[in-house]
Order: sequence, then C-alpha cells, then structure tokens
Amino acid sequence: MTTNQQIEQWGIFELALDGSAAGNPFQDVQLVAHFAYKHRTVAVDGFYDGDGVYCVRFMPDVQGEWRYRTQSNLDALDGVEGSLTCVAPGAGNHGPVHVANTYHFAYADGTPYKQIGTTCYVWNLQGTELEAQTLATLAQAPFNKIRFCVFPKHYRYNENEPEHYPFPCLAQGSSAWTGSYQVDIKEGWRFDFERFVPAYFQHLEDCVAKLCELGIEADIILFHPYDRWGFATMRAEQDDRYLRYVVARLAAYRNVWWSMANEYDLMPHKSMADWDRFFRVVQESDPYQHLRSIHNCREFYDHSKPWVTHQSIQRPDPGQAVLWRSQVKKPVVVDECCYEGDIPNGWGNISAREMVHRFWQGTAAGGYVGHGETYLHPDAILWWSKGGVLHGKSAPRLAFLRELLEAGPPSGLDPIGGVVNALPCAGKMHAYYLIYTGVAQPALLEVTLPEDEEYRAEVIDTWGMSVTPGELYGGQAEIAMPGKAYHALVLRRVEQ
Repeated sequence: MTTNQQIEQWGIFELALDGSAAGNPFQDVQLVAHFAYKHRTVAVDGFYDGDGVYCVRFMPDVQGEWRYRTQSNLDALDGVEGSLTCVAPGAGNHGPVHVANTYHFAYADGTPYKQIGTTCYVWNLQGTELEAQTLATLAQAPFNKIRFCVFPKHYRYNENEPEHYPFPCLAQGSSAWTGSYQVDIKEGWRFDFERFVPAYFQHLEDCVAKLCELGIEADIILFHPYDRWGFATMRAEQDDRYLRYVVARLAAYRNVWWSMANEYDLMPHKSMADWDRFFRVVQESDPYQHLRSIHNCREFYDHSKPWVTHQSIQRPDPGQAVLWRSQVKKPVVVDECCYEGDIPNGWGNISAREMVHRFWQGTAAGGYVGHGETYLHPDAILWWSKGGVLHGKSAPRLAFLRELLEAGPPSGLDPIGGVVNALPCAGKMHAYYLIYTGVAQPALLEVTLPEDEEYRAEVIDTWGMSVTPGELYGGQAEIAMPGKAYHALVLRRVEQ
C-alpha cells in the first residue's frame, strides 16, 4: 500500500512504477488501474514512458478518499495498491469544460465558459525560445482555447523539423514544401510505427500543462492531412494504438479537448468508417469524457452522431451558426473563419476588422468563433502555425468581446426572433438582447420588447471598443444608433 497523497479536485495523480523494458513494452505490457470512490470505480489505462517506467495518470473529480489497485500482465506492475485524498480545487481550477445546456459550455464547477479561441497548429514543435514566446503572448491575449496538432505539419512556411518525432525515425527525407500537402513516400521518410518516442509526448504534455496554468483549453488535433512523414497513412491498428496511447497520457489534464482531425475530408487514406471508429476509440478510452469534435475543409462530418459533443466548423460565414445549431442541437464553434493576415492565400488575408466582424456574426447567431493570424514574416514565423507574437489588430477587440460575453447571461446567448427586422438578435428572453448591425449602418432601430418590462440600452462600438449607456425602453421602441457599421445594441432588463 502506497502513502496517501492529497490531490486537488481535477488535478493529476500520477503513479509511476518500475518494470521491464524488454521486447516492445508499448505493445507487450498491459496496465490498468482501478480507482474507487465509495460505490464508484473508474478504470484508467496506463502507458509506457520509457526507461523501464510505466505510468498511470488519474484526475479525481470528487473530493474524498480514493483507493486504487493495478492490474497488469507484468508481475512487477500487478496488484499495486494505494490511496489518495481528493481535496478542494485551487484558485483558477474550475475543472474540465463540458456542454452545459445543449448549445453552450461550462466548467465542471458550473462556471460559464465563453469560448474565444485561436489556432497555432504546431507551436508546440518550435523549440524552447519560440514556445516560451508563444506562451508569453497567450498570457496577455484574450484566448481561452488554442487548437494545435500532435503531429508536425507539412505546408508552406513549415519546412523546419521538430527536435523529436512521435515514432522512431528510421530514415529522413526531404523537408521542402513543393506546393502539395499530399504524402509522397518517395521522399524517403520511414518510421517505426510499432513504438513511440516518449520524449516527444512528454514535451506535448508539458505544453498542455503550461496552457492549463494560463487557464487555456488545449484543443488537441489528433490527425491532419498536411504530412510529409507518413503519419497520415498509418494502418488501422497503428492509428488505434496511437489514439489509446495519447488518451492514456493526456486525458488526466483537465484542459484537454479532443479534435479527431483538422480538415478530415482532405485525408484520402481514411474512410468515414475510420473517423467513426476513431471517435469511439477516444470515447471508450477517456475516463473523463472530454469534449470531442472533428474539423472539416469542404464537407461536414455528421455532427449528430452520438460521440460528437460539439460542432467544429470551417466556414467564412459564422452567421450560419443559427442554422447549424437548429439542425444538430449541439454547440457550434466556427474554429476557422479565415485568418487575419496578408499571405497570398485567400483564406489567410482578411482584415482585422473583418475578423472582428465574423466573431460578432457568430456571437449574434448563438455560436462561437475562432481566431487565426497569418501575416508574412521574414523567418516564416506565422502565428497560425508556429506561434510567436501577434502582429494584427483583432486581439484587443476580441478581448473586449469576451468581457461583454462574460458580463452577459451565464447560460449563453441564443437566437431570438421578433425583436428587430433584418438584423440578428441573440440573448435570453425577458432578460437580455444583443442586436448586431454588421455592415448595416442604421441611425435608428425599431425594436419590440416585452410589454411591462424596462431595458437599459447600451450602444457598442465593436471596433472602437466602447460602451455608451442609453435610455430605458420597453414595448415598441425606437432607439437612436450612430449610423455606422459594426455596432451592436445591448438591452439589459432593469428590475423594478
């Protein structure tokens, strides 16, 4: 019996055991630990961490005493018993994010979560100095979620190689971007997909942990098509083994989300049955049921399938979130609405004002939107892929939006009809209404509010980041507006 440890609720308890390194311990050794609290038992898979060390990580979600016992086909790992005491969470620890009320999110302790995300696909593979700079930028940025990949990325502006690879590298090929993201086995890359490189995943874990310290959710992309190494062409049993290994290593981190893929429909080596299976493997392997999604390029995955928790969508018009919500009855996150920047690609050269506009479009449609930035850089350090520093002008405006959202209804904003003509409106009936003008520039808005209720008007300049208090209104009302585009009107009920 091991000594009892105190672990905060939604913290990480780690059990490290010495065993054999003979053969292929990634496949030859099975290890699971059963954690019991009163009548409840949680089975947690262990993993081989190199140098003869095997680990089990557990995230207790209930305060009190938990007891555990290991089960393994290796005698040195079998029958190890112990206990831990789960204590109150520390400051800033609200637990994992989950779907709270069909269309919106909350932390496990009930604190609302209003997603303002960003994308840095392989910031975690850029070396100590640049990764530290990215974290320093995130510490000052408004983003409370970041999308990034487990595997390195093959694309323009991505010709550098990581320090380690996820699998032992047997032969190295070309790193040059040739204009095609399709895998070309003739380039010479070969890996041993039957084993993992623990150092690679240890570094990934360190990045997830540092994001957690900043209060940022790690939306981890498990597969993607931008591949010069062959990771996108593994066999089914290799894919499944990789998924179980990643889940065993990372699921105990409370800030983890699972994204099956970035642009899954650009991966010709995977079928729809494969994607369905990947979801099920992750769902069955994750004791904590973290959020699960999949990201498209052209064709949507069927988000109504039961293993999908929320919709992760690539489209330039987040205003359609009102439609996607109604079709699937799950939260909508437009994780890619194009990128603020100036690169040649059309998806990567919208203005900062347009980026902010799309965030407000999605918000007024009852959804959430993701940021990205792609400004040309002499050393090919673009935020969208490598991180570093932000060069654009949208981030402060997104911080302003996040403050407004967090001061709004805790349960989130839902589309509301009948309040105003030709403009989107979202909020909570009899409590809060947000109307967004977008490119329209009305000098007067005619609104229909509930009779016998009073609402305080606030005019929002979404670009200038100002809030101008107005008068009280109720019933049929005409409200003066600046006559300029990209403004919003918020109406908060005043209790009498």
